Amino acid sequence: MSPNLYHFLHVAGLLMLVGGTFYAFAAPAETRKGVLAVAGAASLLMLASGFGLLAKMYAGHFYFWVIVKLVCWLGLSALAGVAYRRRERAGLLMGIAAALALLALAMVYFKPGL
Repeated sequence: MSPNLYHFLHVAGLLMLVGGTFYAFAAPAETRKGVLAVAGAASLLMLASGFGLLAKMYAGHFYFWVIVKLVCWLGLSALAGVAYRRRERAGLLMGIAAALALLALAMVYFKPGL
């Protein structure tokens, strides 16, 4: 596949994951199963397309910014499930989710260690 398709899938997965995570903070408890399914599918889409993009553009080398993005991905993936269990800490968790998304975005544009 072309790098453009991997990039499109990666960004689409990101939008679905971040959207699902923030929706989980405000959604009623009965939507848990559906929201977590969408967030999980988006998370897997991001992971697969990210590694595909990494293989196509950087020959599979793991740079520092890739490791930071993996940590951000793991954190965002976990926050959707945590949002339903820790309703009283929604403000703090939303701040963490926003910080993780912005840090991952910064890694894309600045690529430290490259």
